Amino acid sequence: MSRGLLLALPVLLAACGDRPSFDPDVVKAAPLGKGLPTGFMLGTSTAAHQIEGGNQNDWAVWERGQWPDGRPHIKDDSVSGAATDSWNRFDEDVRLMERLGANAYRFSVEWARLQPTPDTWDEAALARYQQWARTLRQKGITPLVTLYHFTLPTWVMDAGGWENPATVDLFEAYVARVAEALGGDVDWWCTINEPNVYAVLGYLNGEWPPGKKDMKATATVLANLMEAHARAARQLRERDTVDADGDGFATRIGLAHHVRVFQPATGSTADLTVAALTDTFFNESVPEALRTGRIHLSVPGQVTLDREVAGLKGSIDYFGLNYYTRDYVRQYLGEPALSRQYVPRGRERNDLGWELYPEGLYLFLMRYAKFGLPLIVTENGMADRGGERRPYYLQSHVYAVEQAVAQGAEVRGYFHWSLLDNFEWAEGYAPKFGLFSVDLESPEKTRTETPAVATFQEIARNLGLAPSP
Repeated sequence: MSRGLLLALPVLLAACGDRPSFDPDVVKAAPLGKGLPTGFMLGTSTAAHQIEGGNQNDWAVWERGQWPDGRPHIKDDSVSGAATDSWNRFDEDVRLMERLGANAYRFSVEWARLQPTPDTWDEAALARYQQWARTLRQKGITPLVTLYHFTLPTWVMDAGGWENPATVDLFEAYVARVAEALGGDVDWWCTINEPNVYAVLGYLNGEWPPGKKDMKATATVLANLMEAHARAARQLRERDTVDADGDGFATRIGLAHHVRVFQPATGSTADLTVAALTDTFFNESVPEALRTGRIHLSVPGQVTLDREVAGLKGSIDYFGLNYYTRDYVRQYLGEPALSRQYVPRGRERNDLGWELYPEGLYLFLMRYAKFGLPLIVTENGMADRGGERRPYYLQSHVYAVEQAVAQGAEVRGYFHWSLLDNFEWAEGYAPKFGLFSVDLESPEKTRTETPAVATFQEIARNLGLAPSP
């Protein structure tokens, strides 16, 4: 398939006459869960810094900082602090998973907690993560462990973070120890979460630590993250040799790639061109690197990077997609990304202003099915403070998965973001993504189900899973 056709694929699919209907009445009438394959993983996703509480890493430092004009780095002026206290309330969270009928859980381990200084390793913390994985297995819940989800030990960031190639070596050593400790209970691994988002928000837009606006640094960081993934995959295959679930595979390795539909604002050459460039950089650079073993990035007049990465080709067993929304793209040369993204008036949005566009998930699943690898929706959810709109969001996106499966896409799992309301990075605690809301002011961090819990339970029952009463 030519690159030009690949870039146009979402638009072409949207125009096809055999595209499935996403009419709300059709979605609501579908017996969701019954169209999913045997062995399908239906679960939720979380990240260590967002729920554990008490983490000391580069993000904890960033949260206490402010911009030159005095605005706090975090929009609601909060800090992660105790978060949902899941470090101490894991067993309670597992009961919530059982209540849902979930048979899988994606969580991350915190590098800074395990290796707080270059010369120290917290064996007790590692043993705790090991017990988490073991507990999940005992409950019939498959653990999918993320090794890097946006946070670095402060000593790593102080030495240059992901701009420094030495961080790749340090990450490889960290992964080796985690693989040896958790491999007996974990078969499914996610090496890096959203390398494209991390690179863009931290080094191009400057909204996340370390707050840079440098296209060359963005390209360097993305390339180093891809090399870190390849090295991590090698360590996992060498050190995790236990087939925990007895399916014949000791490791199932992937990463979580954030995808967004970039819709040209108009049919002008300028908007079409910048939308295609944005799509190539954001949506295609990572999967193309995984397919070819080369990381190739090119933004005319700004940066060109072409690097072969040893072990990158063939390094994944599944491809993870994090999908949330669609953006409309208009060329604007005054921005680092050469464009501005927006949502037209009148479109349904979540509390963060993101358009609700379930068709996009279907389009991306069909697009990446062309790579011939199993697909997992590693994140998908909506910010909905009231919780009333989340049930349909969940329905419509699981429906999108089922439509892709019906069209031949090999989708192996769906992980809803998130199990709990949590600390949403630069947005703080204002956005509410949880199937269970959390009273952050209560000493018990009380968890309360939202209306979408019943929707999830129904999908689980239709899939043949039994939610706890």
